[in-house]
Amino acid sequence: MKLLNEILGTRYPIIQGGMANIATGEFAAACSNAGALGLIGSGGMNADTLRENIRRCKELTDRPFGVNIMLMHPQADAFADIVVEEGVRVVTTGAGNPGKYIAKWKAAGITVIPVVAAAVLARHLEKLGVDAIIAEGTESGGHVGEMTTMALVPQVVDAVNLPVIAAGGIADGRQMAAALALGACGVQVGTCLLVSRECPIHENYKAALLKAKDSDTIVTGRIGGTPVRVLKNKMSREYVRQEKAGADKMELEKFTLGSLRRAVFEGDTDTGSLMAGQVSGMLHEIRPVADIVADLNDGAFARIAEMQQLCGNR
Repeated sequence: MKLLNEILGTRYPIIQGGMANIATGEFAAACSNAGALGLIGSGGMNADTLRENIRRCKELTDRPFGVNIMLMHPQADAFADIVVEEGVRVVTTGAGNPGKYIAKWKAAGITVIPVVAAAVLARHLEKLGVDAIIAEGTESGGHVGEMTTMALVPQVVDAVNLPVIAAGGIADGRQMAAALALGACGVQVGTCLLVSRECPIHENYKAALLKAKDSDTIVTGRIGGTPVRVLKNKMSREYVRQEKAGADKMELEKFTLGSLRRAVFEGDTDTGSLMAGQVSGMLHEIRPVADIVADLNDGAFARIAEMQQLCGNR
């Protein structure tokens, strides 16, 4: 099995998650320069700003980077053309089926890697010609499925003859080593990068992450079929209370409309949507992104070496 860095040409087998309103061209470039695959998150952008961010990223790095496209975005068709026009080499997708774009992307030499939350979708996408699969467990921040990473990754690995990248609940080398043991060729991480110096979120958001304990996330929208994992705060607790009381989608939208932007740009930790995964309780300091990804990689392979030694002593 090839590791992800051998496939993508990066230093480490690590992808930075394409987080909406957070994963700018500058941040993607910083992550790529640190040895991961940086991703520009098109969620929260329009066609013009996506193009600007791609060009900005090119100015700041000569390392591989990619773009994440949320397929439910109203400008997804335009985004699909822009990545071709701008010579983007890797595209990850979420929230939909990328089937209608794959021929165009493959003709342009783009590596296509969709995010899935179930093995059945991975099997379907393999038939469409994607290059790899990101299997994301419910531990992750933002939009989530139901299956845990531990259960999901090996089932996706068994379901397809493609490289599989594990995501969700990965913040240190022990978890990355576990992902590789499950059959993944690498990992995608997001929450642990939110507390990097280079991450453009508001300092209040970072402070909330550093204060978080292991049980301080909650999933909103689970009843209505739009589950999103965020830190517990006034907004998320009230959302869940209203949801359980039977509030309709229009009422619930009042809580979430613009809430991610309030958190990211204004530092509103009361009514903002502080998207974060269950590993938030493992975050204790602000560090350079280069240190975070290096420690993740080195810690994983150190743990693997320890396990090999343990097995050799049996």
